[in-house]
Amino acid sequence: MTPAILVQNSTLRALTLVGLAVALTGCNALSRIATVGAEPPLTQIENPVQRPDYRPVSMPMPAAQPIERNANSLWRTGARAFFKDQRAANVGDILTVVVDLEDEATINNSTTRARSGTEDASLNAFLGYETSLSRVLPEAINPGNLLDADSSSGSTGTGTISRDEAIRLRIAAVVTQVLPNGNMAIYGRQEFRVNFEARQLQVAGVIRSEDVSSTNTVSYDQIAEARISYGGRGQISDLQQPRYGQQVLDIIFPF
Repeated sequence: MTPAILVQNSTLRALTLVGLAVALTGCNALSRIATVGAEPPLTQIENPVQRPDYRPVSMPMPAAQPIERNANSLWRTGARAFFKDQRAANVGDILTVVVDLEDEATINNSTTRARSGTEDASLNAFLGYETSLSRVLPEAINPGNLLDADSSSGSTGTGTISRDEAIRLRIAAVVTQVLPNGNMAIYGRQEFRVNFEARQLQVAGVIRSEDVSSTNTVSYDQIAEARISYGGRGQISDLQQPRYGQQVLDIIFPF
């Protein structure tokens, strides 16, 4: 394969990679441009079990215990009401998750990064054919200076975090699964929009039926495998992220 064909193939591969990167970010960019000046849309209410990312919970289970039944008794074992237990116990029941978190932290961080690269290549002698390279390349070349590439990058970052925050939230969650030992898998999501910023709260995990209070609430620190997130999307969230071009270059730029 001639050097000209090698150069063409390398150029095509580089252009293909750049085209793919532009295509991946272009779809998202077009959708964002189409919604300029509009409020961020809220997601539709849907069955959590039918979500593409939903997975049933599988946990270690103890041996099955016999059910104790009291003959001729009006009081059911474990009930907190005479006629009916009002706490969530079955798939589809709703209970309230109480998040009462106080957090304090002080973090100082400083990062400096510098990187440079230089590539030189020459072909002063190649079996006497080094002077014939001008026949396959578009312009006359100097075999002693065949390739010269130079790149450099640098970044400096300084951050200070002094956090003293208290998070107090209440969110309704749905029982999505009752495990064989009586524990319940729960999932809840709430969204609310303030001006052009949509805030989203999610909670998921496994709880014991004994931890559900008489008011049908459970504390966040009683949730096993708890997944609690509080964030948002909109104009303010977008400004806190680097530009797509910078993110793509950090991924694909080899030097």
